[in-house]
Amino acid sequence: MNNELEINGELVIEILARFIREEVTKIGFKNVVVGISGGVDSSTSAFLAARALGKEHVWGIIMPYRTSNPDSARHAKKVVDITGINSETVEITTMVDAYFDQCLHSDHRRKGNVMARQRMIVLYDKSAEHEALVLGTSNKTEFLLGYTTLWGDMACAVNPLGDLYKTQVWQLARSLAIPEEIVGKPPSADLWAGQTDEGELGFTYREVDRLLNLMVDKRFAVSELVEAGYDREFIRKVFSKIQHTQYKRRMPVIAKVSHRTIDRDFRYPRDWGV
Repeated sequence: MNNELEINGELVIEILARFIREEVTKIGFKNVVVGISGGVDSSTSAFLAARALGKEHVWGIIMPYRTSNPDSARHAKKVVDITGINSETVEITTMVDAYFDQCLHSDHRRKGNVMARQRMIVLYDKSAEHEALVLGTSNKTEFLLGYTTLWGDMACAVNPLGDLYKTQVWQLARSLAIPEEIVGKPPSADLWAGQTDEGELGFTYREVDRLLNLMVDKRFAVSELVEAGYDREFIRKVFSKIQHTQYKRRMPVIAKVSHRTIDRDFRYPRDWGV
């Protein structure tokens, strides 16, 4: 582990629990809903939310598809049992299949995006039912690489993990005493049988997090990265992913035709005036 990526788990837990509590309650909410996949990211967000708001104010929504690994639902239910949060299971198979019955030439990528967005439809509906905010589960590595679905798994009102690299989420999860069978399993969006994040990306999270830390946080130039021992092709591949997915990390671009354009001249915190 790169020392730069080591975190003080207990301190970060305290910071993120306070962040969740303040961001949720200061605009008049008490509850959050979080999609629990059985993976380390969603488990970590659920654990943090239970600590921040109390288990009675957290709703964990489990949303399996017919091809989902049975271990995913089992691990999600384990998170619910340990934290004591409220939970519901909403099967998304009929919803997703109803759309793809009309599409004869879909592929894994399209189907995965629809599944991610369908799950977010469910979460936002449940947020209305429970008068709750949607709590995010995407981490910094996913955001930077664009390995996340726009208006799908990256959608939320509050995100406690977005400034933590994947390897830091693993550390945080262990500080929260999340079961090792969840923390230690290969990361997967569980979109099809045998799918893994690292298999799709073509490199490991540990490899790319070390590079991203130097590239983004330390602002190393390409020449400095090469000097530090990184292969030019790896650098190019990662930089290209960051560059070409920038559109996912900002609000939609609005054409400027007035004196005060939203998100350009009219820029206030989300709780402005509250």
